[in-house]
Amino acid sequence: MGSHGDADHRFALASVTKLLSSYAFLVALEEGAFELDTPAGPEGSTVKHLLAHTSGYDFAERKVRFAPGDRRLYSNVGFEVLAETLEQATEMSFADYLGEAVLQPLGMDSTSLDGSAAADGISTLGDLVLFATELQSPTLLDVQTHSQATHAVFPGLSGILPGYGRQTDNTWGLGFEIRSEKSPHWTGLLNSPETYGHFGQAGTFLWVDPALDAACVTLTDKPFGPWAVEAWTPFNDKVVSEISGR
Repeated sequence: MGSHGDADHRFALASVTKLLSSYAFLVALEEGAFELDTPAGPEGSTVKHLLAHTSGYDFAERKVRFAPGDRRLYSNVGFEVLAETLEQATEMSFADYLGEAVLQPLGMDSTSLDGSAAADGISTLGDLVLFATELQSPTLLDVQTHSQATHAVFPGLSGILPGYGRQTDNTWGLGFEIRSEKSPHWTGLLNSPETYGHFGQAGTFLWVDPALDAACVTLTDKPFGPWAVEAWTPFNDKVVSEISGR
């Protein structure tokens, strides 16, 4: 394992928060707090639709832009509604549930959720390496649940990948973005199509490449912008090359 920088410095995660929240939602599914087909969000939408960004919700407003399942519309609101759904089912705050279900069992003592389940996580490199290790070899989830979450759900839907434009097949799992054949993309050209993870507007990302048996975490204090589009793909290609010897 290679690393650079202060592994204990706390960074805002932005949408990388969704990976942690998704894992908590998946634990809740296994605990029976709700099911994938439990109605949640707009009429006709379910927990599964919300996790896969196909509920039809707008990105930031509680407005319905499309019928559930019609297209992939990336939505912070969807994750906030999921958190509310979990709070109603468990009678505890989502931040507390996340802590008990994910953060504490993994020893992620420097990680907290200070607001929205979609974007307000704060963590360290050290803690996210613990989480990436869990993603590579799950201990908190059944392997079948993990597999379903990290493979295409509602496949074949088009949509906008924020920062990278329209994708004919904007593949997503249950809270996890799947690289698939997307182009352009924030991972490397050498990453396998099975690579999954998330990036955030805080200049952060985490990916796991099952074909490579490797993961990469990057945290910065520089907001996402053209610099990231230019830098991340060649950076990730160098990481993959170094690991694989290509």
